[in-house]
Formats: sequence, C-alpha cells, structure tokens
Amino acid sequence: MRANSLVLLLLASIFIILAHLCSASRLGGYDPKLGTWTPVKNTSDPHIVEIGEFAVSAYNRITNSKLEFCRVIKGETMQIVVVNLYKLVIEAKDGDKVGNYEAIVWEKAWKKLGRLVNFKLV
Repeated sequence: MRANSLVLLLLASIFIILAHLCSASRLGGYDPKLGTWTPVKNTSDPHIVEIGEFAVSAYNRITNSKLEFCRVIKGETMQIVVVNLYKLVIEAKDGDKVGNYEAIVWEKAWKKLGRLVNFKLV
C-alpha cells in the first residue's frame, strides 16, 4: 500500500513539473505565428524555390504532366508543431502556355520529407 502511494505521488509530481515547464508563461508566451499563415518575404529564397520545384515535379509525377517550373510569384507559410506548410503561387509553363498554380506542400525539414497536398490552376 505504501509503495503504491509513493508511486502515485511521484507520478503526480512529475506531471505537475512537466505541466509547469510547458506552460506558455514559462516559455515566453504564446507564439502568434504558430498556426497562422505568414507571408513569404523572399520568393527567390533557395528553399522556397526548392519547394516550388518540388511541387511542380510531384504534380507531374502524379498526373503524368510535363509542366516546367518558372518561378514562385508569392507565398505563405505556416508552422504546425513539427510540420511547415507552404502555400505558393507558382508560375509554370505547359509547352508555350504559361499559367499560375497554387500549390500547398507540407514539409518535415529535418527529415527532408515533403508532400504535395494540393495543386490547382488559379
């Protein structure tokens, strides 16, 4: 009985300590950028361009298309816990025809893993 009480007390203490350490006030407050779209300031940033190229390449693979990436026109990014979402407007060519496409890509950067969520003509 005494051993069970000590284990429960220890678990409750650990829970309280962890809750205290994880509270927003101890971590400097709520990050307003977490979970909201933030504009991409530099669409020529190599990483943003890489995400745009990945989106076109993934779309081509999925649909058996032959779009050619031109550039990222504008974009937004959102961080959700450990995943970054990118919503980009991409200029791409289909033969002689140039069009703008909205691509949504999620990325786990530390794993070099990305996935095309949506790709449509805008």
